[in-house]
Amino acid sequence: MHVRHSSDGPAVIRFRAAGVVLLLVHLLFVCWLTLRPLDVPWVTAANFQPLAGIRADLALGPAEAISRIGKGLLLLAPLGILLPMAGGRLRVSPWASLARTVAAGALISMGIVLAQTGVPGQVVDVDSMLLNTAGVALAHLLVVPLSRSRLRRGNRAGAGDLSRIGYGGLMLRDEGPQGSTPTITRVGIAP
Repeated sequence: MHVRHSSDGPAVIRFRAAGVVLLLVHLLFVCWLTLRPLDVPWVTAANFQPLAGIRADLALGPAEAISRIGKGLLLLAPLGILLPMAGGRLRVSPWASLARTVAAGALISMGIVLAQTGVPGQVVDVDSMLLNTAGVALAHLLVVPLSRSRLRRGNRAGAGDLSRIGYGGLMLRDEGPQGSTPTITRVGIAP
């Protein structure tokens, strides 16, 4: 079994740290927005039928439909960028990255929907989960592949992550292999 030890340089650590901080700030904002109790005189019934809420939004007219559907798409869309940013990897399969990011976005959206069941004034809507997940996927597709390719072009040395982006052309990792693992010779048992 081969264990890869990482000696991430300052650039990748800062990139990942920025991603984690921005991710946490965004998630806190989303929790505040979606899980705070609302003081409303009445609430609509929960929607458990996929696409029924979107059809109802479309029936309200183009302006209202764009507003409501746009809000659903934009709520978790930053996760499509922030989740890969927090990972900090440049050389990864675009499809695997998309699948992981969309799955994480769907799980976060499902968690929000489940948490809303106990919040007064908040209504569970399966379409919001679908729109949130679609927003994560769209943001990822529009930003992440292009950003990774630009960062890889700036990182011609090619380590597979941001750890080789150095200062003034200096490399942050050693170029050569570390060599073989030292071994200890066997010592006989004393009489």
